[in-house]
Amino acid sequence: MEIGVDMSELGFEGRVAVVTGAGRGIGRAYALLLAQRGAKVVVNDLGGTMEGGGADSGPAHAVVEEIRAAGGTAVADTHDISTQVGGAAVIDTALEHFGRIDVLVNNAGIIEYGDLSQVDLGNLERHLAVHPHGSFTTMWAAWPQFVEQGYGRVVLTTSSGVFGMAENLSYAAAKGGLIGLARSARLAGEPHDIKVNLVAPAAYTRMAGGDPLGEDTAKSPAPAMSPDAIAPLVAYLAHESCPVNGEIYTAGAGRFARLFLGSTEGYLHPDPRPGVEDVAANWDTVNDEKGYYVPGSTLEWSGSFLRHLIPATPAEEK
Repeated sequence: MEIGVDMSELGFEGRVAVVTGAGRGIGRAYALLLAQRGAKVVVNDLGGTMEGGGADSGPAHAVVEEIRAAGGTAVADTHDISTQVGGAAVIDTALEHFGRIDVLVNNAGIIEYGDLSQVDLGNLERHLAVHPHGSFTTMWAAWPQFVEQGYGRVVLTTSSGVFGMAENLSYAAAKGGLIGLARSARLAGEPHDIKVNLVAPAAYTRMAGGDPLGEDTAKSPAPAMSPDAIAPLVAYLAHESCPVNGEIYTAGAGRFARLFLGSTEGYLHPDPRPGVEDVAANWDTVNDEKGYYVPGSTLEWSGSFLRHLIPATPAEEK
């Protein structure tokens, strides 16, 4: 792949991007595409195992060399984002080498399978340290720069695992936490043109038993599920023209879709003292998905859920 300044409309000329977990698989695909589109890229990767053990500077440096060989601009970073010091150091790498930070793609992750009967607190804490903690530390460090320049784009990585999967408890819990992180951060970012969105990738990577670098799709039982198929969505969410904030998207195998948190209208009891039997008798109405709505924030949800407590105006009473 030849990398040069891409003069297309959706280019990243003059932008600096940090991609965590960019030494392999999906993160590597993000870094390569952003560099191809003109971004200066910080390739962060601790280089550990998929369970979170060990460290190896090789993957990050290999991707940097790949970008440079194709004419792009990149530097390697091997700090551990699970600590606040490490997360801040990654952003410092961008500032020291390129003088700014415009895009933060938090892709780094680990997975160690087990259900509730198999995992312990340490298993959960290891996942929380990398996924929500690692996303927080880098975003926390980049935020003052985003606010000062009145611009920033953040893409966090959640997972379809939040829907539930056997032996996936800690990973799913960690990925679910990122949804709340993004939904809250986007409200703080809106006045400063900072947009925080999420991607739930579907790709055949080493976590799914695929090629560690995500390169050898010929050996994959699902060659269409290359990490390269995720990167266009992430690049769009990272671009200045991104039209959304606080949203969740899935990508993989050529399909792109929106995920969202919705609420049914539910059942409203006619007086303020319902009983258990009232809930049971109206269970179908509670669960009826017709007329569901998608709240944009907690306040929007509260306004809809509790609107029957607001006194009607004279015009409404008529």
